[in-house]
Amino acid sequence: MELRQLRYFIRSADLLNFTEAAHALYISQSTLSQQVKQLEDELGMLLFDRVGKRVRLTEAGSLFLPYARQTILDAEGGKHVIDDLKGLKTGKLHIGATYGLTTLLTPVLINFSKQYPEIKIVVDFGTSEDLFEKLKSAKVDFVLSFLQIEENEKFVSQPLYESRLCLVTHHSNEFAGKKSIKLQDLESIPLVLPGKGFNTRHFLDDVLVKSNIKANIKMELNDINTLLQLVETGNWCTIMTFSAVKGRKSLQTIPIKGLDITSQASITWLKEAYRKKAAQVFTDMVRLQEKQ
Repeated sequence: MELRQLRYFIRSADLLNFTEAAHALYISQSTLSQQVKQLEDELGMLLFDRVGKRVRLTEAGSLFLPYARQTILDAEGGKHVIDDLKGLKTGKLHIGATYGLTTLLTPVLINFSKQYPEIKIVVDFGTSEDLFEKLKSAKVDFVLSFLQIEENEKFVSQPLYESRLCLVTHHSNEFAGKKSIKLQDLESIPLVLPGKGFNTRHFLDDVLVKSNIKANIKMELNDINTLLQLVETGNWCTIMTFSAVKGRKSLQTIPIKGLDITSQASITWLKEAYRKKAAQVFTDMVRLQEKQ
């Protein structure tokens, strides 16, 4: 039984399609099928039911999957221990982050790279839901998000800071300069908002429904940088946390009376996985940056 075979099995189980799994693994479908078949032969049980191009896990496959995942995690953990012994002179740091934490993350990336130039950094931006799925499969080392989840058998979260939702506008917008607005004002203010997969949007929608307010939403985007560029034209406003626009001097934040929502920024880890020294150093730098 080889780690490579387990990785092929896990990706095939995630996608339930050998063609898509082979493409994701950058191998041929025949190679993937052969390796999975060898694994099945060694175990003496079929792991997949083949139904045309689609596949589905057998009972044996479903039972074997969590053990395969844990084996990969243990192997990766052992490799990370060895990398750490090299004094952060090599290795990779894979970070998951929600778009609203870009302002906090960018200076830390710069400082970390200066201090540890040999460490390769990969950053995946996405919604909390997508990132936690990647964390579950150990595709990222940790997740920075505006969602602190309760400790469970899979994850453990550590709080960073709190930030309230507010109206964000450009200095040229007609609402710029106001000390505050009312929740009802959102019915007339042209808004461009984060998509429904974002936690801040979920919280906002709940308040609007309970208050029977229909916000004047002109656009929805899943890219925060583009969203803020649109706000900087002065034609639209948005609703985000204060911290998400920190450092953007052209933008102004305005409190919204009746929108008493505070988002909790947090670092979330896979509970049973080994924490790389590089990851711990990086998250320590994140905490220091947040206090500045």
